Amino acid sequence: MSAPVPVFDGHNDFLLRLLRAPEARETTWLSDTGEGHLDLPRMRAGGFAGGFFAVYIPSPVAHDDPDLDAIMRNPPFSLPLPKEIPLEDALPVAMKMVGHLMWMEREGSLKICRSVADIRNAMAAKKIVAILHFEGAEAIGPDLDLLHVWHAMGLRSLGPVWSRPTAFGNGVPFAFPSSPDTGDGLTEAGKRLVTECNRLKIMIDLSHLNEKGFDDVAALSDAPLVATHSNAHAICPSSRNLTDRQLAMIRESDGIVGLNYALGFLREDGKGEPFAGFDPMLRHLDHLIETLGESRVGLGSDFDGAAIPPDLGDAEGLPRLIEAMRAHGYDAPLIERLAHGNWLALLERTWGG
Repeated sequence: MSAPVPVFDGHNDFLLRLLRAPEARETTWLSDTGEGHLDLPRMRAGGFAGGFFAVYIPSPVAHDDPDLDAIMRNPPFSLPLPKEIPLEDALPVAMKMVGHLMWMEREGSLKICRSVADIRNAMAAKKIVAILHFEGAEAIGPDLDLLHVWHAMGLRSLGPVWSRPTAFGNGVPFAFPSSPDTGDGLTEAGKRLVTECNRLKIMIDLSHLNEKGFDDVAALSDAPLVATHSNAHAICPSSRNLTDRQLAMIRESDGIVGLNYALGFLREDGKGEPFAGFDPMLRHLDHLIETLGESRVGLGSDFDGAAIPPDLGDAEGLPRLIEAMRAHGYDAPLIERLAHGNWLALLERTWGG
């Protein structure tokens, strides 16, 4: 039996599971418990080579909050943006999550990578690649001092927002059907953040950012435009997906989009409901490849952060997705580019060799 095609992934929320159950982190990481989408055994079995490990600060949840998952299963809907999280609340949470990632590195099977050379060396050594990524910049203040602290700790990728406001800009609400053109663009602090990320070679992630913020980044940044886990608005008109105009801007910058596996961002009807097979994923891939070109599309699963197609299931199911691509007519060189080659090339363009 041949080894699975290595998959370098644009986004996962595994660290959130460790944040929520720190006492069980050894079991969660090293054992196949059947829970969630990721752990070391299932990564190995499915060819998951690693990718962007997100630090995401959860919004507080009240006992009388509505069931958001149930609402998102029944479009149309438009959920209000959660409130901004203060720096003093976000900072200890981010520290805990980065601490978990550093523990995973000390355990020996994972490498926090700060360069493309690090990534290639880790893959050759059969270690899981981890890029430290902030999904929302709540743990950074407007003076940007903490950006330099986090960079020294290994931060190499950052989204200015999740789907809520920060000191730097505004995210899109979860809404269907909806344009991503919601709210104002980057703040003055957000514009300084983009400039400083460029200087430090920290990749800027446009997923979750509203359209005006997207345009502001495009106008300011000297790096390729990247959306680590987003899909095609032309197929699924969710606020979280990218319009063809945005895709054209990403193409012109020689950037990349990572296919998001979340059900509600894949289905044409926007329902967060399961479907059989892989056809919606392939339709999005076809559109992204047609609009961006074969060298500017990757995978951005949202493992452990979203409900995904049951026939994929978890990281161990990645060979089934690869086989669906093959059956759909994608040849071996294209599959290799989609699975990992395009991401590594993008990081070389962004970070340097």
